[in-house]
Amino acid sequence: MFEIKYFTVNPLQENTYVLINDKKDCIIIDPGFYYQNEREEFLQFIRENGLKVVRLLNTHCHLDHIFANSLVAKTFSVGLEIHRKDQVVLDRSPQSGIMYNLPFEPSPMPKSYLEEGDKVVLGDDVLEVLLTPGHSPGSISFYCAAQQFVIAGDVLFRQSVGRSDFPGGNFDTLARSIREKLYNLPDEVVVYPGHGPSTTIGFEKEHNPFVPEDPNTRFA
Repeated sequence: MFEIKYFTVNPLQENTYVLINDKKDCIIIDPGFYYQNEREEFLQFIRENGLKVVRLLNTHCHLDHIFANSLVAKTFSVGLEIHRKDQVVLDRSPQSGIMYNLPFEPSPMPKSYLEEGDKVVLGDDVLEVLLTPGHSPGSISFYCAAQQFVIAGDVLFRQSVGRSDFPGGNFDTLARSIREKLYNLPDEVVVYPGHGPSTTIGFEKEHNPFVPEDPNTRFA
């Protein structure tokens, strides 16, 4: 059973997730640590809890989600895993850092690509890969059916959605990902987003003003 720890970090207040199993193996998802104190707090957390980092995953490759890919990869000797369609976003990330005046050590290239339907297995625990593009071309979400949660990156937020005006983004594609992939999950599934507080699928189907469950719904 996963224990979920998250850190809200960097100038863009991104949520970095650490999924820990009962053997103290863990998966790092979207390491966004930018400032030195954030990096030290994370490394101290890993050390003090005796954790072994065994996987490094990105939901997508916008810079605020990959600031510490290099730190994690080098410190723990793990390879990066992303969706193939987000490779172009990863390739552009150093230029994005310069453009936003947030330079960072470039991410390593992926050791492998994740595809729709793949299983990320950690001991007895399993995450299913859902392809949920629209915020970025290869954005993926990680669904744990056994514990009823999904790590959704910047696809779906509490009463909001991810931006679709970045290169490779598209609102219609984003809305389709939410309705066809995320809203088809059980209502009680907890959504852990890339920014902001958690929510549930049921709550968003009823209250999300950007992507209501019924596309014909209009909020006042």
